[in-house]
Parts: sequence; structure tokens; C-alpha cells
Amino acid sequence: MKERYLISTSEFSEESLTDISLKHQNFLSWPLVYFLSELSENKEHEAYVGETTDLVSRMKAHLKSDRKKNLNSVHLISSDLFNKSATLDIESNLIKYIAADGRYKLQNGNLGIIDHNFYQKKELYWDIFKDIWSELRKLGITRHSLEYIDNSDLFKYSPYKSLSDDQVSSLKTILKCLLDDRAKVSLIEGGAGTGKSILAIFLFKLLKTDTEDFNFTDFDENDLELFDLFKKVKEQYGHLEMALVVPMSSFRKTIEKVFKGIKGLKSNMVIGPADVAKKKYDLLIVDESHRLRQRVNLGTYFGVFDQNCEVLGFDKMTSSELDWVLKQADKSILFYDEQQSIKPSDVSTIAFNNLKQKADTRYEILKTQFRVKGGAEYVKFIQGLFTEQDKALKPYAPGLNYESYLYESLDDMVNDIKLKNQQFGLSRLVAGFAWKWISKKDKSKFDIVIEDTKLQWNAVTIDWVNTPNAINEVGCIHTVQGYDLNYTGVIIGPEIGYDPVSEKLIIHDQLYQDKNGKNAIKDPEILKSYIVNIYKTILLRGINGTFIYVCDPALRNHFKKYWRLKESPAEVKPLNIYPTKINSQCIPFYDLNIAAGSFSDYQQIENISFLELPESLRANADLFACRIVGESMNKIISNGSIALFKKYSGGSRNGLICLVESTNIYDKDLGGQYTIKEYRSKKAQTDDSWVHEEITLHPLSTDEYFKPLVLRDEETIDLKVIGIFERVLTY
Repeated sequence: MKERYLISTSEFSEESLTDISLKHQNFLSWPLVYFLSELSENKEHEAYVGETTDLVSRMKAHLKSDRKKNLNSVHLISSDLFNKSATLDIESNLIKYIAADGRYKLQNGNLGIIDHNFYQKKELYWDIFKDIWSELRKLGITRHSLEYIDNSDLFKYSPYKSLSDDQVSSLKTILKCLLDDRAKVSLIEGGAGTGKSILAIFLFKLLKTDTEDFNFTDFDENDLELFDLFKKVKEQYGHLEMALVVPMSSFRKTIEKVFKGIKGLKSNMVIGPADVAKKKYDLLIVDESHRLRQRVNLGTYFGVFDQNCEVLGFDKMTSSELDWVLKQADKSILFYDEQQSIKPSDVSTIAFNNLKQKADTRYEILKTQFRVKGGAEYVKFIQGLFTEQDKALKPYAPGLNYESYLYESLDDMVNDIKLKNQQFGLSRLVAGFAWKWISKKDKSKFDIVIEDTKLQWNAVTIDWVNTPNAINEVGCIHTVQGYDLNYTGVIIGPEIGYDPVSEKLIIHDQLYQDKNGKNAIKDPEILKSYIVNIYKTILLRGINGTFIYVCDPALRNHFKKYWRLKESPAEVKPLNIYPTKINSQCIPFYDLNIAAGSFSDYQQIENISFLELPESLRANADLFACRIVGESMNKIISNGSIALFKKYSGGSRNGLICLVESTNIYDKDLGGQYTIKEYRSKKAQTDDSWVHEEITLHPLSTDEYFKPLVLRDEETIDLKVIGIFERVLTY
């Protein structure tokens, strides 16, 4: 097979099985992936994704299914390169991305979706999957790019996820709790980013799925144990009357949209705590249960709260929404994080500790960090930063996987967040409650004014992070709690400061503007704990990075001991370029006059100069620098910038920004010799090696004029990767 894969289409019916067998004789007992679908004008589109090593038998089994026999089309994805692990991986990715693409509602169950780690997974099979996805878009099966889906709520909160060992352990505890007559509550505790919401949604979808929707023949040992527990739950309960309770209204609206897009789920299955009193449930799953309320600072909600207490027979002065949940459900599953409790109206920690000690409560802890790419190291750093007199705390050094800087200029941080939003999307400014919301009534006024920077709070409270103007506004804890962001710019307000003598954080309660967050609090240490929890929570929203600006000078100076400063562009010293190498910090600077818009005129490298790297960067023999001219990479590298490269010495280049050279291509489309682009390639396997079928050099530009440069077959032979882009040195 010349192609790395082949997608073929057939009718899905008893009559078509013979034709399918004849067309795919070489793959009847070979691993392949298939996609069954139905397009209907009168109802939602449904589909099913699977993989098999016995094509005919699997198709016959599906045709006997009452649900799947209504599907009328099958796409078969086959390849000589596939093995069992590869097809399981491609199947898993197709399920995750097709479910989030939104065109089809999948009939698949969500158990047994595994991230398989095997040889060449990243280098080969992920590239094949990306090509398959592009082909499916051409065929009209999928609509969105993988990059777009990665940023979508339907993907982030999809029930089609592979679970961690922590989550699997908790899932087993929950299922055993449902089967145990002596157990009433499962309390699952985990910090920010440990996957509590994902597990809650996964569990809900699982319990709303029929056993016949699972292809358990491919389950591993762990899956089979879970499937056995799940099957016993379905046998014992049949149809469960259940709901997912989400206390925060903004996040609740987002999850309602997610449920609307998932087969077997409906938006009205997501409810607020006030709805709990309306009827009895077999099961209530509560996400972010630390945000359930008691009768303190409820504002306009006092009336509803008191009415529900009366209906349920509770004393309104001593009860809480937690009590409502426990009374209205035969079984309850509570996802909880003590350190995300942020105001007096939240149910007390004492109530959850008491619940934890009860004989009918089952307790599990989630530890693995999923959201923040800085991992447990960054989470531990944030926790330690707000622990007073923590002498063991070490400075945080941002690495390649996670960016985190302290800014001395708020304007610089705002600009950097906007740049990250252009590059990656879902990058937002978030602040503590140190400013009144005056723009709510007068849109011409600014809420946050710091030196020359003027900002407004979020104009909407529901699903703010996804609104078009969110990048120009500042969110708060209530508009981001529960959400994932790519980058977060956190403004730590003047309500929190630092006393260098006592080495303690101090709270200026008169500057804290959330009245419902401080009224009725008599102990200043309690108010401090709420404010600290707010900052710990919003500092753990960013997947790829977190930027920080601190208003209080003393606290900023304290944080400088631990956070690397992001230098203002105005403060960056100009780079020195010398005709000779004067010290060990000097690296070659090639005056190639590289055109980042197209290949430049042919030129030879002459008169090499040497650029002296700043002290914050360590020079080595593999580094060199060039000046980049053109607008085709302006999302990353602005016109005229000096960029740092590392000499290419082998390994995968896919998805990396590369400096490439072509010595033999001089046609009118390609021009001369050098360019810088994001490198992507398609490979084919010969008898004993790999060859490039196609190399595409992608621009990353705000100008749609720039198109990818595509090289095929012989055109790829003389293409040479000179270096891999590291970072911009000057803007």
C-alpha cells in the first residue's frame, strides 16, 4: 500500500457484507478502525466508532443490534502499518474528537477508552491520526480542526476520556458504594485540576449507558473489573433517577451545553442546588460540592433557601444545601476540595469532616494533576507560596512545559495575555475582589485602574470565558472556577499584602470589595483563608502558563524571591553583535536576510557575526541566531525580530517551527533558499526505510494572504532542516 492509510466507504447492511469482504480481503483478519453513521433530516445524527481484527463478524454483530442496525453507512480505515495497539489508539482518539466535534452523537459507551503508550505512537500514529482527521473533514464527516476542538468545552468536559489510576480507583469506590446497602455517600476529595468534574461527567454518562453499547471484547483487565461492577449496578437499579448538581450558575450553564451534545444525556439533567428540593432521586452527583451554601450572606436567595428548608423539614438557621442533597437522594456522590471554599455562604469544612467520619460514607482522594502542565511541582509551589514562613519553599523556575512569571508592569502582562490568546486561544485576565464593579451600570467607566492600565470587570456572568470580548475584560473567581484556560494572567489585588517583619500575609479587609464574601465574618483569619483560597484557585486555572501581577509593593517584593521576573520590553538590554567571538556567551549570528513570507533570493552565508546572549540564557555550540523578515510568522515572531535557533541534529520535526533550506527549488512559487515555518510531513514506508511523501511548511500569521508551502515527492529530497526555533530574542 503506497498510502499510509486508506478510507473506503460502503453501505452498512446485510446485503453489503459480501461486497465489503471482497473489497477488503487483505484486512478481514487485520486490525482496522471503522465508523458507522447515519445522517437523518428529521433527527440527530448518530454514529459509532470501533476497531476490530475480524471485520465480517463484527459487522454481523452490529447488524443484530437494534440501535446500530439503523446506521446505514460504514467507513473503513485500514493500513499495512496498523497493529492492535495502533488501532486501539486511533479508535480512542476518534471517539474523543468526533464526540466533541458536534456533528454526530456517538452510540459508544465511555468505558475502556485508553491512552496506549507504545513504540512510535507520537512520531507515527499521531501523525497518521491527524491525516485521517483531515480526510474525514474533506468527506464531511467531521467539521472542526483538532486545534479548535482542543479548546472547546465539549472536548474539555467530554465523558469520553481515559481515566487515571486515581480516577479508576475512585470510580470503583463509587460503584461499590452504589452496590452496598450500608453505604449512602461517596466523598471524593481532590485539589484543583485533579479531574473531579471530568470524573463526575464520566460517571454520569456511564450510568446512563446501556451495557450493549460497550465493546468489552477489547477491554483490558482493569476495564473488565469496572465493567463487571457497572453491570451489577445496572442489574440492581435498572433506570436510575439521577441528576448532576453544579452549584455555580456560570459553570452549570457550560455543563448543560456539554450534556446537550452527548448521546443519552440532556441539559435538564444538570441542575442547581435549589432544584434538589423538587423531587426525590436515586442518585445525586454533586460537582464542586464545597460551593454548596448555608444561610449566610445569600442576598436575594434567602427567600428560596428558607422555602426549601420549610418544604424539606429543616431548620433554616442550622441546615444547608448539603443537607438537602443527603435527604433527597438515596445515594450521593460528592466531589470536594476544602481549599476552593471562598466565602462564608459555603458549607463549612466541619460539616464535610463530620460527613467523612460517618459509617455510611466512603472516601477517596484524587492526587494526579491533569490541568496544569507544570504538574505537582507547580501546584506544590502555589500551595507553599501562601503558607506563611515556609522556609523550605524554593524559587519556581518556568520550564519548557510551563510558563510562569511575575510582572512589574501590568500593561506588559495584559499585552502578553492578549498575544497568548492570539496564538492559543482561551487566555484570560483574572483578578481578586479588590475593585468595585462600577462598569456594570456605566459602561464608559473602568473598574481596575493601575497606573496607565484601565480595565473593566466581566460584562457577563454566565459562560464569560467563551464570550467574544472576554479577552478585553477581567474575570473573577465566580466566572472561572471550574474552567480550564490555556494561559491565565492573575492580578493579585491590594486587599492582600505582606509584613516583612512578621513574615506574614496581611489582609486589608476595607479593600476587599465582595460584601457577601466578608459580611458576618468576625475572625480575620477566616477572611484571610477565603481570600487566600481564591488566589490559590485562580492561580491553578492555566494549562500552559500563569502570569502574575501583584499590586501590594511589599508582597511583590516578597514574591520576587520565588518567582522569575518577566522583564519589560523597555527594560531589555539591546543585544550586542560583534565581528568576532569575544566571550563564551557569543553565538553565531547569520545575516541571511531570511524572508519569512517566501523563499528569499539565493544567497551564500558570508561574514558571520557573533551575538552575545543575555546572562539569563546559557550559550552552547548548538545555538545560533538570525533576523527574521516578513509577516508570515507574526503570531510567534514579529517582522524584524532576532530569533534563537538550535541546530537540527535528528528526531521528529513535526509540529515544530523550523528554519529550512532548499538549494534546488527555484520555481516561481518557491523562489530562493531559506524560510521559517511550522514543519509538517507525511511519510511512507518502503521495504526497509521511510520516505517523505509530502512536506508542508505552514505559516502562522494573522494575514490570511500567506498559504502553506507544499512539497511533494522529488521536491522533498533537497529540503534541509537547518535549525529548530527556540524563542524570540528581540521584538
